[in-house]
Amino acid sequence: MNPEMNELLTERFSKDSLIALATSSANVPYVRAVNAYYMDGAFYCVTHAGSGKMRQIEENPLVGLCGEWFTGHGRTQSLGHVLLEQNHALMEILRPAFASWYALGHVDESDPGMILLKITLTDGVLMKHGRRYEF
Repeated sequence: MNPEMNELLTERFSKDSLIALATSSANVPYVRAVNAYYMDGAFYCVTHAGSGKMRQIEENPLVGLCGEWFTGHGRTQSLGHVLLEQNHALMEILRPAFASWYALGHVDESDPGMILLKITLTDGVLMKHGRRYEF
């Protein structure tokens, strides 16, 4: 991804962002809104390993996403439990970003199934002030 596109995505999505996440299973598409945060070429979500989206992602790790005049594709990866040491720095960013809903019963960090999902962008198109940016 070129630096200009990364800067535009950072400007638009480096906060609690509601995006549509599309998965598929048995050749059937599924889409849902998720809270995500963009950083360095990837979106990050906190979710449960047993959720429908994660079962679909296990079958096919390629996803589609869209939101706020952006559409793209990505490859997903579970980074494991939110409290793993390797996730500490990311969670220090995500907890405050997701503060409006994070501690309201949506996330139980003591649950071993609560994971950090990384969606590394593979391609995308973003519109800003009538100009099309793509990678």
